[in-house]
Amino acid sequence: MSDLVTGDAVVLGLRPARLPSRGLAILLDLIVYVTGYVLLSVGLALATASLDDAAQAAVGVASFLLLLVGVPIAVETLSHGRSLGKLACGLRVVRDDGGPVRFRHALVRGAMGVVELLLTFGTVACIASLVSARGRRLGDVFAGTLVVRERVPGARVMPVPPPPPWLAGRFTGLDLSAVPDGLWLAIRQYLTRMNQLDPQVGAAMAARLADDLVARTGAPAPAGVPAAAFLMAVVHERQSRDAARAFRSAAAAAPAQAPAFAPAPAPAGYAPAPVATSVPAAAPYVAPAPVAPVEAPRAGGFAPPA
Repeated sequence: MSDLVTGDAVVLGLRPARLPSRGLAILLDLIVYVTGYVLLSVGLALATASLDDAAQAAVGVASFLLLLVGVPIAVETLSHGRSLGKLACGLRVVRDDGGPVRFRHALVRGAMGVVELLLTFGTVACIASLVSARGRRLGDVFAGTLVVRERVPGARVMPVPPPPPWLAGRFTGLDLSAVPDGLWLAIRQYLTRMNQLDPQVGAAMAARLADDLVARTGAPAPAGVPAAAFLMAVVHERQSRDAARAFRSAAAAAPAQAPAFAPAPAPAGYAPAPVATSVPAAAPYVAPAPVAPVEAPRAGGFAPPA
């Protein structure tokens, strides 16, 4: 792990790449570039067959500088330090302060690479990388860069054990603004590994961390509370505050929900028809005409005329 410190006093945990991984990445890049150079040289030789020897030599030198020097510089600049070989090996070129490289860094590395890698077949680069504590070649030294590993296995985060139930909510009014991040990190590391420590050593570390925490907060620890339990309760209180603050920030940043249905605007010049509010009067009632009764037929089958 490289102890690179920025101007803001932040330690960057960068893992410098070593000679085997860097050599494999350079070998992959050279295979790609040399293959492209050979194909380009054959095409230029066929295209410039009618020219004289001086013109052919000038074209050959220009193609060499363009493909084996200019293209790597352009790729490293545009990809922010990740060429094809470095991308395959999980490597990246960064500045000494951990920032992305720019054109001037890639230019210095490419110019020095002609001497270190091409003219001396990588001998100078291997010796410089073995001598350097961070595996840097001469191009990295002059350019102020460093090749680091991007694919690093992440460490498993151990959870902090919960505090005793009878301590829940007892430190809601405690001022934690003056506690530095380094002390929080030390307390967390102790709480996640206290079961692996010797009981006496663990008790001494808990007492010392509790004293440092009391000195930062300005409030004494409750009487009769073990130091480890006090640390658990305070860390739990800080986590609760951070979670509540993050929830409020997310709720404030969430946009207001749009209505589920919004009526379409009426076209210009359109006026809706008036709606009748009164019920029309009913038509007058007309009684039906009376119907004359029909007499039943008499016996004998004779019916008088109507």
